[in-house]
Amino acid sequence: MSRAPLPEPIPGPHHEGPPGPVPQPRGSGEIITVLAHYHRGEIGRMAGWRDRIDRTTNWSITVIAAMLSVSLSTPTAHHGVLLFAMLLVLLLLAIEARRYRFFDVYRARVRRLERHYYAQVFAPLPGGEADWSRDLGESLRRPVFRISLADALARRLRRNYGWMFLILLLAWTLKITSPRLQPGSPAGEADVALDGVLAHAALGPMPGWLVIGLVAAFYAGLLTIVLRSIRRERERDDGPVHV
Repeated sequence: MSRAPLPEPIPGPHHEGPPGPVPQPRGSGEIITVLAHYHRGEIGRMAGWRDRIDRTTNWSITVIAAMLSVSLSTPTAHHGVLLFAMLLVLLLLAIEARRYRFFDVYRARVRRLERHYYAQVFAPLPGGEADWSRDLGESLRRPVFRISLADALARRLRRNYGWMFLILLLAWTLKITSPRLQPGSPAGEADVALDGVLAHAALGPMPGWLVIGLVAAFYAGLLTIVLRSIRRERERDDGPVHV
């Protein structure tokens, strides 16, 4: 009785052969299908990193709300709680700036495809950029960040974190200048004296004038980063609608 011939083994990891050519789309229909699926994939990656950015912002808002409630709710709370909140928000800003750099890579790919392909489909304009697909291919072969960490910090400061730091500064100023928010102060006392402000601003062995100077230098540095980024932002062509 004859046996049926065994099937040929399916090529796998142990049956490596010479790599074949990568299949290319044939015809305009397949090209449009590839572009549509690629655009959907990049939108998904961009949305994923945007969600991570929003999470960090939500953490910062939660930290600020908690520290404000602790510091301003009772006179016995120390103003150092607000200084600690500034450091925590700065750490979250650095984390968010790193995430933003990844988000900006995928956002740039989506915008390049929308600007040079989809916009030409809906409203063709003469003299479009001819090398946009080559630039997109190079970005896929070797992804690189488009903005520096300092630019990402500045952009997130201008969008969200500048207002957060401003709220913390106002709360800290109120804390050290209001006698009613200091421990042991009479309930009816409302006068603000320079000596009292310096005494209230002291932090452990650090005198009040040094603490105020460090806070002023910190905010001056933040303001410098924002002002420098505004000049660089005007040179870019990203449009006003971006995060």
